[in-house]
Amino acid sequence: MTDRADTQALLRLVTWMSPAFPIGAFSYSGGLEQAAHDGQVTDALGLSRWLRALIAHGSSWNDAVLLAESYRAFGDPSRLDAVREVAEALAGSRERHMETTLQGEAFLTAAAHWPHSVLETLTGVVAYPVAVGAVAGAHRTGLEPALAAYLHATASNLVSVAIRCGVTGQTHGVGVLAALEPVIADVAGLAASSTLDDLGSATILAEISALRHETLHSRLFRS
Repeated sequence: MTDRADTQALLRLVTWMSPAFPIGAFSYSGGLEQAAHDGQVTDALGLSRWLRALIAHGSSWNDAVLLAESYRAFGDPSRLDAVREVAEALAGSRERHMETTLQGEAFLTAAAHWPHSVLETLTGVVAYPVAVGAVAGAHRTGLEPALAAYLHATASNLVSVAIRCGVTGQTHGVGVLAALEPVIADVAGLAASSTLDDLGSATILAEISALRHETLHSRLFRS
């Protein structure tokens, strides 16, 4: 790509991953609200450890692998449909399924402002990372930048969740994001060369928190 094309791709990633992009990410915590309620995440240090685990070994890692496969498969409808089905099957709870599929649907709706035939290919239930990966691939944003942007946006949203749950303040929240930069860069690099065989997570407490949130009586978030 030319320098101008690189800039355009960057602008699209910034827009798509912006908190202002209308996918409703602010209403989901991915189980973090439950973890804060249970005293598993109580401060900035605990939040940092939680996010590092998710990115390197948990749901964010799986999302990155799914995004990478979708990015490469955007021009192959049957391959893209296969990863779409895998992504839905990996949603291990009712709220996780709702979180990823509703955000995926909303992302595709908003992405129609950047017309491309891939939007017609993605039918049925589409998980969020699959939607982002396919659209980013169609617009040739670069795989590793798309992965880094996605992971950073996910972490940023969870930092916002932690702030609203009273786990940390804005200043320390920004510090958490700054400290996560090397982790995000490393995982984006690893995910860029991953295959679906690399799917798998080991963040058991996070998965349990996501399940338990379904019965949390007083809540701010939908997951």
